[in-house]
Amino acid sequence: MESDEAVVLVVEDDEAVGTQLVRGLVRAGYATRRVTTATAALSAVGGDEPPDVVLLDLGLPDLDGTEVCRRIRELGDIPVIVVTARADESDRVEALDLGGDDYLVKPFGFEELLARIRAVRRRFARVAALADAARAADAANGRPGGVPVARTRAVAGAPAAAARPAAGARPAAGAGAGTAPEAEAGGVGDLVRHGGLVVDRRTRRIELDGQRLAITAREFDLLAFLAADPGRVRTRREIFQAVWGPWFGSTKVLDVHVGSLRRKLGRPELIETVYGVGFRLADPVAEPGLARGQGRAGGLR
Repeated sequence: MESDEAVVLVVEDDEAVGTQLVRGLVRAGYATRRVTTATAALSAVGGDEPPDVVLLDLGLPDLDGTEVCRRIRELGDIPVIVVTARADESDRVEALDLGGDDYLVKPFGFEELLARIRAVRRRFARVAALADAARAADAANGRPGGVPVARTRAVAGAPAAAARPAAGARPAAGAGAGTAPEAEAGGVGDLVRHGGLVVDRRTRRIELDGQRLAITAREFDLLAFLAADPGRVRTRREIFQAVWGPWFGSTKVLDVHVGSLRRKLGRPELIETVYGVGFRLADPVAEPGLARGQGRAGGLR
């Protein structure tokens, strides 16, 4: 028995596979619910008692699982493990890009599945603990509210998890009540401005040249981590530790998220690849060519 009253939602339309998953999870001590359609899955996740983990098959009868994954991520920060027979890299990349937290190809060993469930719950528990610390710091400094809370159940004994806080986010001491302290690029306030880019940790909003960008929670954490110290090269290891925590999946997930962020920003040169090392947020006053092969002068304006 390894569960602490955690609820796993199994989204699987194949009767034999679904039954096997539910039986194994129950034996492992998890409270388990099973649905067979995308509609039922989204209803369960968006309900009053969302699950702690979602096991999601991609081949659903009413909606492709990748779209379900995207919609689940919009509803809140609930760990999603894609469990599917689709083994192509393109399917893996798409599912992870749309918000999946892990990807397991059938057939698989059940002990591996249980290990992956434990791993994603540890990662989310760590995020919840960071969010609690941020809220406590806000309260101590007279700033009510703290980190916005996402609609999700408690993770591994932690209180209801907040939307993933930006890695390294911390309130500025002495800030006035109800005021989000500003910091120029590299500052430690809730609001970081870097040229035309604005990263608001309190509301988890990203704006570029006055336009709000729609990005996923993980993409926000990644961009906020880079924006905390623009120009500084962050190694892949540093990024994984800050944004994903302990990670046992493919490291390609980082490249997928960087690529997605570049597309959404519309300025791929803003996130520079430092080959063999990692990534950095480009300096808005840098000379042309700071992002290899691109000649946009001045970066952000």
